Order: sequence, then C-alpha cells, then structure tokens
Amino acid sequence: MSFVERPRMKILLIIFASVLLSVGPSMGQIPGGPMLTITEMILMRDGLHLATDVYLPKKGQGPWPTLLVRTPYNKNLYNIEYGSLAARSYAVVVQDMRGRFGSEGVDLAFFDCGWGERQDGVDTIRWIVRQKWSNGKVGTLGASAMGITQNMLAGAAPENLVAQYILVAAGSLYHHGAYTDGAVRLEQTMGYLLDNAFDPMNIWLTILHPMYDEHWLRFDAIAEAGKANVPAVHYGGWYDAFLAGTVDTFMARQERGGPGARGRQKLIIGPWCHGGPGTEAKPKRTGELLFPSNSRRLPHGLVGMKWFDHYLQGKANGAEKAPAAMYYTMGAIDEPGAPGNLWRMDDVWPPKADAIKFYLRADGLLSRKRSVKNEASQTFTFNPYNPVPTRGGGNLCIPSGIFDQRVIERRPDVLVFSSESLTKAIEVTGPVTSILFVSSNCPDTDFAVKLCDVYPAGQSMNVCDGLLRVRHRNGVDRLDLLKPGEIVSIRVDLVATSMIFNKGHRIRIHVTSSNYPRFDVNPNTGWPAWSFCPVQIAHNTIHCSASHASFIELPVVYRPSE
Repeated sequence: MSFVERPRMKILLIIFASVLLSVGPSMGQIPGGPMLTITEMILMRDGLHLATDVYLPKKGQGPWPTLLVRTPYNKNLYNIEYGSLAARSYAVVVQDMRGRFGSEGVDLAFFDCGWGERQDGVDTIRWIVRQKWSNGKVGTLGASAMGITQNMLAGAAPENLVAQYILVAAGSLYHHGAYTDGAVRLEQTMGYLLDNAFDPMNIWLTILHPMYDEHWLRFDAIAEAGKANVPAVHYGGWYDAFLAGTVDTFMARQERGGPGARGRQKLIIGPWCHGGPGTEAKPKRTGELLFPSNSRRLPHGLVGMKWFDHYLQGKANGAEKAPAAMYYTMGAIDEPGAPGNLWRMDDVWPPKADAIKFYLRADGLLSRKRSVKNEASQTFTFNPYNPVPTRGGGNLCIPSGIFDQRVIERRPDVLVFSSESLTKAIEVTGPVTSILFVSSNCPDTDFAVKLCDVYPAGQSMNVCDGLLRVRHRNGVDRLDLLKPGEIVSIRVDLVATSMIFNKGHRIRIHVTSSNYPRFDVNPNTGWPAWSFCPVQIAHNTIHCSASHASFIELPVVYRPSE
C-alpha cells in the first residue's frame, strides 16, 4: 500500500474518517475551530522522543477524554480529519511512530508498539494522562497500520485505556501480515515496506524468520489476547487483506480476553476491500462488482462516534448493546429478487451452521456424494516459472475484490470442480476450509484453493481463497518435506465469508499451486523462493477416491423464516 503522503493514503483516511467516525467534512475548515498545540516531543523510556500533535477543543476548559492515533504515515496528514474530533469535546493526539517522519529512532515497523522492552504506546498514554487537559480516559482508533498499533497496545494492557475502534488490521504479523501458512505474502510484505520506504532491516528480519518463532511472538496480539482488557470494535471486509486478522482478534478477545474485554467485543464485516465502502456520493466497487447502497450504511449504534461517546463520555446511547456480530451477507448482483445483500446481526460469530462437505470428483464435479472408486485423481503440472497470476481476492498493494475468474480457469495448471446448477439458494456463512489428499513428485509444493460463485451466464466470481505450503502442513514452526508419491492430507484455510449462492448458480472451486504475486512462488525443492535456489517442475495430484476423498467444507445456514 503506497501510503507515504500519496493520494491513496489520503483517500483511505477520508473514507474511514467521514463514513465511520462521522467527523463532518473531510476537507476545509475544522468544525468548531479546535486549536492545534505546538508539536510535542514526548520522551520514551529509552530516552528517545516521538513527534506528537495535540488538538484541543476551542470551547470549554476541560479536562477532556483523549483519542489517540499512532501512525507510520506522517501525522501531518491528519490535521483536518482527526482534528475535527476536537470539536466533539475530545482531546486528540496523533503521533508519528518511532523512526517515522518527525520521531526519533529506527523505523522497525511495530517493534515498539506493544509489550516488549520498549513500549511506546504505553509511554504515550502515561504522558497523556499527566496533562492538565486530560480527564484520564483514553481511547484509540485508526485503520490498517493504525489498527495494528492498537492491537499491539492492547496486549500491553496499559492503565487508562478505556476503549478501541480497530479497522482492517492484522492481529498477528506472522499469520496475517508477512506469511500465510508458510508462504510469503509477497505483494503485501514487500509492497508495503518498499513503498513506504521503511528501513531495509524490516525486510531482512522478515526473510530471516520464515517460520513462526520467538521473533514473531513479539508481534502476535492474538497470543496476548488474555491481557487485553477493554471493549473494542473490530471492523473488516470480506475482501480485505486483513480479514483473518479482524476475525481472529475479535474471537480471541471475545472468548479469552481479560475481564474488561471478554464478551464486550463487536465485529463488523462488510462486502469491502481494504479501502472500505466509500460514501454514498462516491461508492467504491468491490473489484468488478458494486454492492447495493445499503452495504455502505453500518447497522446499529456503532456508526460514528457513539462507541467513544458511550465509553469515554458516559453517554447512554446504547452502543454497548449492539449485537456481537454484524456482517453483510452477500448475494447475486444485478439479479432482481436475488436473496442476500443485507446486514445480519447475531450474538455470536460464527452463527449456527451445518458443516456440509462438497467432494471433489475426478470428472470435475463438485458433489455432496463422495466417489465410490478405489482410485480416482487429477494431476496437473506446476511450473514455477509460469505461476498462476493473482486475480482479485484480499490483497493490499494490488487490485483486490471480486473478479471474473474464467481467464484463470482456462489454464491447464488449474483444476476446476463445479456443482450442478442449484435448485434452491444456499447461504454459506462462517469459516471455510478444504481438506485435500495430495501427492507430488517433489519434496515440497503449494496448494491453493479458491471458492467461486458461478452465474448462469458463466461468470465465475471469487468468494474466498487460501494457500498452504506443504512443508508446513503440520505447523508453521516446523518443516516436513514430502516423499515422492506420498499421499498426505492437508488443510487449506479459506478464512470466512457470508454469501448466498442463488438458485441457478453453481458452486465452484479451483485447485492449483500458485497465486502470484499475492504469494511468493514455491520452487518445489524445499528451498526458499530465492533466485539462486534450485527450482523443479512439479507434477501435483489431487486424490478423489473413496479412501482419499478431498472436499471443501461449507458452513450452510438455514433460515426457514426467510
């Protein structure tokens, strides 16, 4: 994501500030005329100073509750968007992270945001509550990297932190940021670090720690969820690069957070990419599709500043009574009367569903019935020098969202399995996983799975996807290479969705061995994907027999009242 003082960063900021936080106009005069103090250089525990802007309400004497934003993208970008919040009787503090723009130090991304030796977020809150304009209550907010800083801060459990509003953020920088089941999130990791001109040491540290180890534990707020102790909103999109981070963080805090966090988390997921829904005046497409205008109107009382007004100002506005999970169930586009394309509300996530297995058949059929044949399979050739290109999905630095996949499906290295036309609509809401029985002539390879919604006219639109590096099939903290021809069972995580496949549509999945540049390309030799390492063409097999029945498991929700 090219976020260093570039138009795309400004657009993302305006979308989240104006749509989610209801701060008024995103350009022009600041409502109410809040004043900006001089930039403060706040002392951290190791003697370095971080550049920090403070916005105070023009009217009133205070003290006020404080909204804190910590950013790697230059605090000067926020003088209108977050300064507007000061007109709502909040002090607003916006800080450049360590080593970024006006702040001292080396910019090792997120190193000092959490519970480690240096705790910049904690030190900043301690500074805030000592100021005469502070009433001792602090809330944090922000999207993407500013959401990651919030997740890290929650793991440090600072005093005086009262509530958070976390948008489109990773919870674990290994599992949600740099890697996915052992494969490098190439466009995301390299694109983010290079485009934002971070210190090269960030890239070296990522490359030199390909497995989940002590290095990555310091960036895993999911592992520290038991220390989180505040209510929070977790806001994401079905096609956001950090969907898994949003869901995993919500689940971890909701189920095993501290007393102030457990049972007090809220989840919002809409049909959006990383940039959010846009506005009524300028709606954003989700790839090639534009969802109805109701997708841009968030449900219940979590719209705007109600969350902070309740927890930081004590207003009885019902924000805390919102359902635990609010998510947009997608449906067919441009099909009058098609079910779906509406908001759902539940007290739990995921909602109650039946785990229905759809089996991959050697004849290309996706069926509720497994094969009765003792030997049935499909084999394809995976050439690392000609990887399957990324087309949509939850990407960060390249086009994301929903795209017609037919150009991908015509490749000989993509296996396609399709159901019969549906005789009735099927709702799939919840986590999606695939269990494959696979073998290869190589000691290592990848398997990528994609779920698609096939329209009657033939468009094959991606719903969700995942990829597994086979050497990490037993865990991302260990290596287990394959023996040639050995059949093993692997689990490919497609994260989650909420989609109604309409009557007359077909459910389809792809299986292949690459998705580039979303992920780096496996050389199939057990070596890293480095230019000087050996490369081998792989002949990969998906087994579809009675004894090795590969399948995708879909959470099917039945709503008889609809």
